[in-house]
Amino acid sequence: MRPSYKDGYEIPGGYVEPGESPRDACIREIGEELGIKPPINGMLAVDWAPAESEGDKLLFLFDGGVLSPAASSEITLQHEELTSWRFVARRDMPTHLPPRLMRRVAAALDARAQGGQVYLEHGVNLW
Repeated sequence: MRPSYKDGYEIPGGYVEPGESPRDACIREIGEELGIKPPINGMLAVDWAPAESEGDKLLFLFDGGVLSPAASSEITLQHEELTSWRFVARRDMPTHLPPRLMRRVAAALDARAQGGQVYLEHGVNLW
C-alpha cells in the first residue's frame, strides 16, 4: 500500500496498543487500513530493527494467507493515510519497497515456503 505521508510502498501494519498482542494488532491494523479481516495463520518473522531516531523495535510479520479475487475486491483503503494498493511480485519488490522492508518481507516469504519462522536483525537472518 502507498501511504500518503511518505514516498514508496509499505505493508499493512502499525504499533501495538497497550494490552494488545502483536497478532491482535495485526488483525486490527489490516482491518483499519484495508477494511478486510483475512485469517492470520501464524507468525512468519520477527525482526529486531534498531533506529536511533525512534528507538529499537521488534517487528512481527504474520501470514495472512493468499487473498482470493473476491476478498481482494473487498479492500477499502483508509483514505486518511493511504492512496493506493497493489500486489507486487517478489522480483519487483526492489522497485517498490525500501531495502530494510524488502529484506524482511523476503525472509518472511522464505520462511512461509519452508513452513517455518525466522528471527531477523535489521532484516538479516543470522542463522
